[in-house]
Amino acid sequence: MRSLLYPGTFDPITNGHHDLIRRAANLFDRLVVAVAADTGKQSAFTLEQRVALVKKVVADVPNVDVMGFSGLTVEFARSHGITAILRGLRAVSDFEFEFQMAAMNRHLGPEVETLFLTPAEHFTFISSSLVRQVASLGADVSELVHPEVAAALQERYKQK
Repeated sequence: MRSLLYPGTFDPITNGHHDLIRRAANLFDRLVVAVAADTGKQSAFTLEQRVALVKKVVADVPNVDVMGFSGLTVEFARSHGITAILRGLRAVSDFEFEFQMAAMNRHLGPEVETLFLTPAEHFTFISSSLVRQVASLGADVSELVHPEVAAALQERYKQK
């Protein structure tokens, strides 16, 4: 069985992420969406909340598993018998960082390949950080994220 790993913080999962998940799931027997515990920044949602949201969003994709993880992505892939990592590229500005990460992953785990996919054009401007920022300012993000995620963001940033 050919498995692919799609790691990320998914804080929150966006329609761009969902687009990549759906398309990658068509290319592999199994896709593992690995939600990273350590985001390196202030998260809007806990790991448990992010895993739950991702599970709700991808419930319609039968060959997708969602798991939380901490530590090195390559080690997570290795421990689950996965030899390919998916990374998304929205714009040229993503390329340098993703290229460096792919090179480091290759250094740490030469048996693990990195594959890149681009989202559909109408999702290229969407990023989790931008969605969080817009939602925190009270704007409607329902066209950018799944309805469950929009509701969670509204609850998270509701004015008190």
